[in-house]
Amino acid sequence: MAMTDTERGISNRAESGSPFSEIIELNVGGQVYVTRHITLVAVPDSLLWSMFSKKAPKDLARDSKGRYFLDRDGFLFRYILDYLRDLNLVLPDYFPEKSRLQREAEFFQLRDLSKRLSPRMSKENSINEEICQSDTEEGALQSGTGSSSVGMETVRMMTAMSSARSQSLESRKSGYITIGYRGSYTIGRDIQTDAKFRRVARITVCGKTSLAKEVFGDTLNESRDPDRPPERYTSRYYLKFNFLEQAFDKLAEVGFHMVACSSTGTCAYTSNDPNEDKIWTSYTEYVFCRD
Repeated sequence: MAMTDTERGISNRAESGSPFSEIIELNVGGQVYVTRHITLVAVPDSLLWSMFSKKAPKDLARDSKGRYFLDRDGFLFRYILDYLRDLNLVLPDYFPEKSRLQREAEFFQLRDLSKRLSPRMSKENSINEEICQSDTEEGALQSGTGSSSVGMETVRMMTAMSSARSQSLESRKSGYITIGYRGSYTIGRDIQTDAKFRRVARITVCGKTSLAKEVFGDTLNESRDPDRPPERYTSRYYLKFNFLEQAFDKLAEVGFHMVACSSTGTCAYTSNDPNEDKIWTSYTEYVFCRD
């Protein structure tokens, strides 16, 4: 049964005449946030402003503990809330989920935040930089000579793109990433019996946070270590897929190569029955490096 604000010990009103408490508890996609009512209504005409200034508490969805419930991305909502506090956008140095955060900003009707996150406004968008550079060169040619050959313009564009790619390669950070997994398989007492393999349950990722996010992006599950700074190390990430080859492909695409591998295993019988299959359990790690 949902609890009222008074039962939860949150009875201070946000302002005279407001039906909401000064302190608001939210459940956003399973993540709990506690903030002030004035923060949620900081941007007029936004979705949260409409919810907490135009509607009554009884009209809003709540979870089993009485928190206001929003079925959105709970991890990205921290950046939405940070923006509402001072209307300033601060993201980590390496943040691969700008497009997803922009989608959240559009959902919450935060137009200014969505505009800041759009590719046209982002200096880190390489395609945008190439377009701007091409436009500058074209304008210079037109003002200087009045005409230019198609061949020369093509060469200039290819040179600019090659330069951008070279700068991108140079800016890549070197480091190590370790991929680990546990697997098991059974072999019968008769050595001629085919082995029965079980699928890999989980692929773990160890290394610097920024490198792991660069390589695996949205396929990286950060739920066990969501607040790790980009330059810190973690051993708690794991992948959302179970194919080692897919992980290897992603590492190779961004310049990593395997430098070491190790594996350990144990063997046991499930019972005293001599005809019972033998179960092998192994743990394997692959170390990748980018110079």
